[in-house]
Amino acid sequence: MSGALESIVNDLEQANTLEDFQRITENLRDYYKLDHFIYHWVNSVGERFGAGTYSTEWVDRYVEKDYLRMDPVILGALQRFHPLNWKDLDWSSKGAKAFLREAIEYGVGNQGLSIPVRGPSGQFALLSCNANTNDEAWAEFIDLNQQSLIIIAHKFNERALDFDTGFDNTIVNLSPRELSAMALLARGYSRSQAAHDLQISEHTLRVYVEGARHKLGALNTTHAVARALTKGLIVV
Repeated sequence: MSGALESIVNDLEQANTLEDFQRITENLRDYYKLDHFIYHWVNSVGERFGAGTYSTEWVDRYVEKDYLRMDPVILGALQRFHPLNWKDLDWSSKGAKAFLREAIEYGVGNQGLSIPVRGPSGQFALLSCNANTNDEAWAEFIDLNQQSLIIIAHKFNERALDFDTGFDNTIVNLSPRELSAMALLARGYSRSQAAHDLQISEHTLRVYVEGARHKLGALNTTHAVARALTKGLIVV
């Protein structure tokens, strides 16, 4: 990590306000020479906040049209645990294509990378950056910077957790089979693939998954996997 980036990360570790977050997203945008850098957070009771460099006009338009419900980046991040290259998302529908065209008209880059991060009590966060460039240059950018961006995403989340009074660090004990099932689902296995790998039926797998979900106090399987990851019970 370069001296300039290390200084920004150190600044992030000391952040105490949303204004600090805003300034740091601007510094990161400038450091990486990108068009935009954004951090979006949903806390344990569903409250949202964000910091980033999108224009006020685009933010207002996004909220006005309720694009959150159909944004392929948001939908993709809610279903995954690994960094998302926007090129790999589903933009095939008419609505998604129109949304992307409009976003670009408002200054959003045609290329993007988003890193989903989960907190221990149902919190969800997304660190995104984007730029207007070609596929080859963007792939090179990701290869060079993805690891540092993952670190930064988790640093943002560590600080954001301090804003959330709903933090819960209760110890949860899962059985070896429950842990195995959660780990395979976290790696992107389907239920049939996970059952095959564990040499059990899908019905038996469902029992383990539901047992883990109940112990973790999760709303659904994705939420359960997220909680298992953030509590350090499984590693991907």
